[in-house]
Amino acid sequence: MIELKWLYEFILIIYGLSLIGYFIDFIQDNRKVNRAAFWLLSVVWVIQTVFLLYEVLIEHNFPIITLNDSLFFYAWVLVTISLIANKLFPIHFIVFFTNVFSFFILLLYLLLDAQANLETHGIQLVHEILVAHITVAIISYGFFTFSFLLSLMYIIQYQLLKRKKGFKWMWRFGDLNRLDDYSFKAVTIGVPLLLIAIILGVVWAYVSNAEFYWFDLKTIGSFFVLAIYIIYLILRLLKGYKGKVTAMYNTAAFLILLINFFLFSTLSNFHF
Repeated sequence: MIELKWLYEFILIIYGLSLIGYFIDFIQDNRKVNRAAFWLLSVVWVIQTVFLLYEVLIEHNFPIITLNDSLFFYAWVLVTISLIANKLFPIHFIVFFTNVFSFFILLLYLLLDAQANLETHGIQLVHEILVAHITVAIISYGFFTFSFLLSLMYIIQYQLLKRKKGFKWMWRFGDLNRLDDYSFKAVTIGVPLLLIAIILGVVWAYVSNAEFYWFDLKTIGSFFVLAIYIIYLILRLLKGYKGKVTAMYNTAAFLILLINFFLFSTLSNFHF
């Protein structure tokens, strides 16, 4: 049973890394990252297929009888379609969002199955998902913080150049274009991490029978922070905003993140 628990966690880690890879490729059109994400997702599909064949050939049970079994088959179908779409159709938007939804379904299946069949180890897995939720969220905050600091350095460097002062310090700040590019890349990594953290948190709350509030300030704040950074990416990619405008926006977004992390946590009925 312990080995099965670790296998569940391995699937989630590999799937999460694949999801991050597809998001980075969607934002930056990085074919190397896309190939890595494809092979990671292929590993998930192989493990799912082995489970499916075991149920059909060994247990003589096609996994559609119960709701939980149907979730597993549903997730397998979505992963299969995603792999085919990745190779046949150059529509990265649908591939990414199919994987987000499939990750949610697979996570829900794994937690329900663990809770129903693994007894003590299943409870342990549910609590480890909570730990993963908090850990991934904090890591995403780390990337957003790094992006904010780069944006702050951009603003300072911009003002120094505008006022023609502090030339001896400029080389330590770095090139403006490089600061802007690194800040953008940090947000690109932080957004899918925060999305995964929110999915983990929502599924954990329902499966663990925790008293969950959709209208809890911290919950609303987390969705709002995610939306703020998605808007940042939209402004950058679709509207073509760069430089000082995005640096100022990123700074304001980070202040909202701090409000959510410190203030809303104290006012939350669900988080602590």
